[in-house]
Amino acid sequence: MNPSAAGWIDKFGSLVKEGPGIFTSFDVLYGRLKSYGFIYGINISSPEFVKSEYQLSEDENAKINLLSGLYFTYELKHGKTDFDQFLTCIFQFYQELEVSKISFLNKILTGSKTSAQLEKLIDSRVYLEDNIISKTFNSIITNSLLFIDVLTFKKFLEGNTSCRDHAKDLEYITINLTYHALNSKEKNKNDERLAQVFASSLTFINSEPSMFDGSYREKMIGHFGRYENQYFMDVACLTVWEDKSLEYKESEFIYGIGKDLGLENGVIADSLKDVANFFDMNASRVPHLKDNNLAVQFYDSMSKIVNKLILRNSKRLQKELSESKELVTLLSKSTVRDLTKTEKKKVYKQLLDICKSVPSLAIFLLPGGAVLLPIFVKLIPKLLPSSFDENRVE
Repeated sequence: MNPSAAGWIDKFGSLVKEGPGIFTSFDVLYGRLKSYGFIYGINISSPEFVKSEYQLSEDENAKINLLSGLYFTYELKHGKTDFDQFLTCIFQFYQELEVSKISFLNKILTGSKTSAQLEKLIDSRVYLEDNIISKTFNSIITNSLLFIDVLTFKKFLEGNTSCRDHAKDLEYITINLTYHALNSKEKNKNDERLAQVFASSLTFINSEPSMFDGSYREKMIGHFGRYENQYFMDVACLTVWEDKSLEYKESEFIYGIGKDLGLENGVIADSLKDVANFFDMNASRVPHLKDNNLAVQFYDSMSKIVNKLILRNSKRLQKELSESKELVTLLSKSTVRDLTKTEKKKVYKQLLDICKSVPSLAIFLLPGGAVLLPIFVKLIPKLLPSSFDENRVE
């Protein structure tokens, strides 16, 4: 099967029709999707029944894993049915999810509901084209939060009529877990990249500084089911794991999150073990993905772009900064210590106001542009030192 060529969904339909039920429970499906890397947003493989003449790329595995997650969730609920019935259900689900509000998807969801249309829909979920990266580099990256579609579809099949609200809540908790997990340990360059990748994968909410105030834990406690809670824990474990090390396995943050989610210590330990095993077993492939996936190049590339924007607009920025002593003071402080949450909010708000007045800085106002502000904050004092001489904090 070639998931990059037309007709691959029909081929998938014929394969699942011919074969026996592969997944006997959602537990089994979840475990297998985790082993493929789908849960982690790093798709290194896909179900074994899908054969290909060549090694599938990460985005191709992501397509197959998303469709597999959706189809087998449907099969576990309704049993084996005509594949066309599944297609009808999927289109209804994405209409309820209101993804038609996203760029060209409205045309897909209002047209004929065929497998060819579903191929376009799957592409639109896997490839993040309508975001800050594509607008800047004319490139695409792979969505790291696709399992949220599967969890939301499961709720849809159970009769949940507020699909979009559920998806929003899942994204909100997930991006907050990523942010606060990274802040629970000493961050490095790879951590910053991971945060950018997750933020760029958001579909139903915007990544704004004001959303990272810690209140997510209240919303997380007692409001989600078993599989949502397991997903949250796996994402948190992925975020704190690095360099083939589990030195953070006893961290107060991870076990505190696990307690909030109602998970036993053994379950938390298993999640940490699973992420370690995943990277150990795929050590030869994961670095390849990191080096070649556009998502990994995001942070470095964006730093260069922001660097260029600051230098090209240096005179205008210096003028704006000269009129905002508070902003200059806070930016100076940021070079010697971490700003408080309140200070960060002030900085981001004032920087966005400046961006509104400088047309060439409008990139920061585009969907997803807020994730670039930390880079902006970091580079301004370095590139425009004359604006900070009188305000530098020693």
